[in-house]
Amino acid sequence: MHIALLEPEIPPNTGNIARTCAATNTALHIVGVTGFRMDDRTLKRSGLDYWQFVELYRHIDLDGLRASLPGSRFVYLSTKAARSHNDFEYRDSDCLVFGPETRGLPEDLIRENPETSLRIPMPNPNVRSLNLATSVGIVLYEALRRLGEK
Repeated sequence: MHIALLEPEIPPNTGNIARTCAATNTALHIVGVTGFRMDDRTLKRSGLDYWQFVELYRHIDLDGLRASLPGSRFVYLSTKAARSHNDFEYRDSDCLVFGPETRGLPEDLIRENPETSLRIPMPNPNVRSLNLATSVGIVLYEALRRLGEK
């Protein structure tokens, strides 16, 4: 399984996600320009001393990500998606793609991929979104749980 972050903006989120990826042996792909330097101390601090266990890749854009994972299905996570992450059959080779914290994935990407665009249900309509690191953890662990049931 793979996690891809498109243009992440907040170093502690990326660091926490890296730690989650290390704990689950999940590859982490950083796509596009980040809102921070990869040697940022808050990024490093959030990942603690687990960076050595992170399988980390960098890509210029989504096309580069796709080219690097020809056997993967790309699953897009967005508050704008219609389908719940609970109603999806995950595969071992899936790449779960998350957008930037302040704007999420582009709406046209979600529209063009309705079958593989998912959202995390949020019962409170007053809350726009969850924290990126929390969202990655929710979806990744649900996918791993389901794959473990097979």
